[in-house]
Amino acid sequence: MSADGREIVCSHAGQRGSDTDQYNGPIHLAVDDNESVFVVDLNNRRVTLLSPTLNYIGQVVSRDQVKWGPERLCLDVQRCRLYVTDNELLTARHVVVSSV
Repeated sequence: MSADGREIVCSHAGQRGSDTDQYNGPIHLAVDDNESVFVVDLNNRRVTLLSPTLNYIGQVVSRDQVKWGPERLCLDVQRCRLYVTDNELLTARHVVVSSV
């Protein structure tokens, strides 16, 4: 967003999908001290890392690491850890921890 919060300066992704440059349910994000962006993609069951200019860097949490659906994340900058909830609707809740 621009400084006044009214204009989108740049964005990442376009149409809904599962390719690296697409999302299917982005529901939560966090920004680190370097302005890199972590994005939770619920329906693709992954967390991606974007550069400060919103270019794709890679997956931080893959669908192999979550069993149900990542919903929220918490970035602990001091410990270099990313905590991601992995929830099955109304029955099971887990936390996936990744070093970042």
